[in-house]
Amino acid sequence: MTVNYRQMATLCVALSICAVLVVPGNFPGLGGDARITLAVFALATCAWIGTPIDDTYIALGAGLALTATGVISSDALFGTLGDDTVWLLICAFVLAAAVSRTGLAGRAAAFLVSGARNVRQLVHLTTAALVVTAFAVPATSGRAALAMPVFLALAKVLADRKRLVVMLALLFPTVILLSAVATLIGAGAHLITVSVLWDAVGQRIGFTEWLLIGLPLAVVSSHLAAEVVLFTTTKRADREGPVQITAEEIQEHSERPVTGPWEPAETRCALLLATVIALWCSEPLHRVPPAVVALIGAVVASSPALGTVRLKDALKTVPWSMLLFMAATMAMGLALSDSGAAAWLVGGIPLDLPPWLFLAVVITVSTGAHLLLQSRSARSSVLVPLVVAAAASAGVNPVAAALASTAAAGFCHTLPASAKPVTLYSDVPGIPTYTPGDLLRMSAVLAPLTAVLVLLFAVAVWPLLGVPLTP
Repeated sequence: MTVNYRQMATLCVALSICAVLVVPGNFPGLGGDARITLAVFALATCAWIGTPIDDTYIALGAGLALTATGVISSDALFGTLGDDTVWLLICAFVLAAAVSRTGLAGRAAAFLVSGARNVRQLVHLTTAALVVTAFAVPATSGRAALAMPVFLALAKVLADRKRLVVMLALLFPTVILLSAVATLIGAGAHLITVSVLWDAVGQRIGFTEWLLIGLPLAVVSSHLAAEVVLFTTTKRADREGPVQITAEEIQEHSERPVTGPWEPAETRCALLLATVIALWCSEPLHRVPPAVVALIGAVVASSPALGTVRLKDALKTVPWSMLLFMAATMAMGLALSDSGAAAWLVGGIPLDLPPWLFLAVVITVSTGAHLLLQSRSARSSVLVPLVVAAAASAGVNPVAAALASTAAAGFCHTLPASAKPVTLYSDVPGIPTYTPGDLLRMSAVLAPLTAVLVLLFAVAVWPLLGVPLTP
């Protein structure tokens, strides 16, 4: 029998923390609920880090433990599944299934990419196309899967220029991950952040507010990352010479039509998606919640007369495991805040720092957290409640601190296993792709640049958009 020393070490650390917490004489002033919460969090975090157990199973077990011990009520645990942000995500996946069924995304990508005349134009037009997908497809793994046919078509057209294919293989997941911050539905971690802020400080961030804050950062960071990928994976000789990719060439390697007249289903889907996005962005005018708009869009997208996908087929594409994981971690975040555990954890940390330096520490920790916790939602469920509690003590706006932490956590490119999109594009049968060395070389440059960019936005840009640095 093989002994897994990492799992044994993780179990020992978790049990040691729990043993210290349950001794009544230790940590005076720490309440019983807070002790239980910290013990459950220690076990869950160590299990996420050091065991192969499914992340959702661990999160559900932690939520159940907190409910069974009375730290949170059963209504609080099950109520997270009825949260409007969860419904927003479910309906967004139904809309994404309708878009995927029509092949509309491939047609739009071919239109953009076919305008490239050199390597740099190809890189930035591809980046722009990937940023736009954040409005149509929720979650980074879904966007990575949707973009795969486009990548395969480009790879086959550029088969004689291997380094450019490798560069594109790295560009796709890099931009998908960094551009997720553009929209509220870009990642499950965003919904956890919104939930924690609502429970902790009573401030709700809607789709429009998130778009105003996140889209500029997504655009700048994505195009900056595109330049980094270009220069770390190619040589000057690779970047020289014209590039001319026609829509007809992409069509040869695509299953869905990307040229010619639009089919009626594509037209209906495009109009529906444009209407939904417009209603999301104009929420302050009509006051219809984004989740209700998404539900209307999902019903129309799956209707017999106007829809492009059957509802039962669309619901099969919804990652129910991820939604359960999100709901459970939202309940864990609620317990961390309400029990006083988060405030106690940050109580002993010296927080007499200038606001910009406090944010720099938060961003640095959040950027590097993916090396321990691969799940972005798990990182937010652990970090955001602590960041919010610490920000209140440090005199920093908790909303700015939480958003900075969530945005910085979008960097998870160091290892092939750091994020699902990175894993997906690291091994594509029949296509040359990047090596771990390519990934590390790119990450060594991109990680500090991304952290500095998030800090710059939090300090200089977001205050102009209604998110001040201090309360």
